[in-house]
Amino acid sequence: MASSALKYYTFFLFFILALILLSTLEVQGNTCQRKSKTWSGPCLNTANCKNQCISKEPPATFGACHRDGIGFACFCYFNC
Repeated sequence: MASSALKYYTFFLFFILALILLSTLEVQGNTCQRKSKTWSGPCLNTANCKNQCISKEPPATFGACHRDGIGFACFCYFNC
């Protein structure tokens, strides 16, 4: 009986270790960011920045406002 419990305990530890290792793998590809070339003025609305990046700076997949110096700027994200 103790041998059976030891087998389940070992399997459980192996399973948890496998889950931890798999969760640390990077699922998506590399993403590069750069300051938007078409945005002017401070970036106060991330949704507008995202729309601008996707529509006017293809192949951008996303955009977001981030601190840049003393203000905020629109940054576009691309697949590297």
